[in-house]
Amino acid sequence: MAAAGQAAPDPPPQDGPGAGAEVFAYTPEEDFVRRGVEWPRGGGPPEPSSLSRFDRALQRGWEDRLARGLFRYRLGDLQTRLLAGPAGLVAQLNARRGWDRRAPQAVGSVRQSFDPAQFNFTQIRPAEVLFALAPRRRRPARPRVLVAINVSPLECGHVLLLPEPALGLRQGLTEGALGAGLEALLLSGHPGFRVGFNSLGAGASVNHLHLHAYYLPRELRVESAPARPLRPQAGLYLLEGGGVPAPGLLLYSDGRRPGELARRVCRLTDHLARREVAHNLFATRGAAPEGPAGTAARPGLRVLLWPRRACFGAKEAAAFHVALCELAGHLPVKAAADFEALTEAAALRLIRQCLLPEAEFAQLQRDLGALLED
Repeated sequence: MAAAGQAAPDPPPQDGPGAGAEVFAYTPEEDFVRRGVEWPRGGGPPEPSSLSRFDRALQRGWEDRLARGLFRYRLGDLQTRLLAGPAGLVAQLNARRGWDRRAPQAVGSVRQSFDPAQFNFTQIRPAEVLFALAPRRRRPARPRVLVAINVSPLECGHVLLLPEPALGLRQGLTEGALGAGLEALLLSGHPGFRVGFNSLGAGASVNHLHLHAYYLPRELRVESAPARPLRPQAGLYLLEGGGVPAPGLLLYSDGRRPGELARRVCRLTDHLARREVAHNLFATRGAAPEGPAGTAARPGLRVLLWPRRACFGAKEAAAFHVALCELAGHLPVKAAADFEALTEAAALRLIRQCLLPEAEFAQLQRDLGALLED
């Protein structure tokens, strides 16, 4: 998948699930989609012509693995409801994911060490890997990142971003991993391509470093809702109010320096992990935090970060589990009866049960803001 006229980057490792994987080579100058990413006027998914080389490669590979039967279930068109109310919650019925996804591993700490005896991503089938992301000027500290299907998908195109699985990294966000995820956002021309991370205690089922990425052809309010400045000189804002599902921290960038944005975010997540505060992260194309509200253009990158109550052990028996996509307003529901009956008020109650007490969240805002001023 190297662009014409350019030298190929380093090949993927010769052992493990990435051995022999295709390489998706890219440069920011040629492949980042910096302009024109927006939702069509009048709603609906973007035109196929807006898809980038990255989008076409990912979707083509994903459909190929679907045809080859590599998923736990065949994902068709999901029933979708826009719940009435100001938060604009998008509910989808995905019963098979509720039944067939891998059971979460037993963990008791946000910083629990990687255990090679547990399931990990060195054990996936080689055919599950679509390609290896390969920036042509790869930073020395960044491991190669594999793009692999999620065999229990939320939506079409749901993949995992796996920083070199052989390194055996625990599920703790790193600057290199997030930087690769933000670059994937910039490689996509689809405004509904999202990247996210669940810490241990916040919905992660596998204690081996991975991010989620998927397409949701629905606009979410968190992409464009105005935010209140906390440390605007550091790009830190507070997203709150009735127009979003849950109050959270927002970091914004115009997309010109994704590595710098990843560095700032990881200063915050490192602090949360050291304090054993579970957290979810959701990154998306987005509007500037100052507004205006409701604009269709997505000129920059928004990273939403939610510190939350930790939940270890079996996941709750509710209409949906609360993790990165639910906090952003996308609700995969497990049962048809719950899907039909769900209201915005009921959904927000479930979501907000997982949030920190107001006083604790307010103190974290001050602490995290001070970190970015150093």
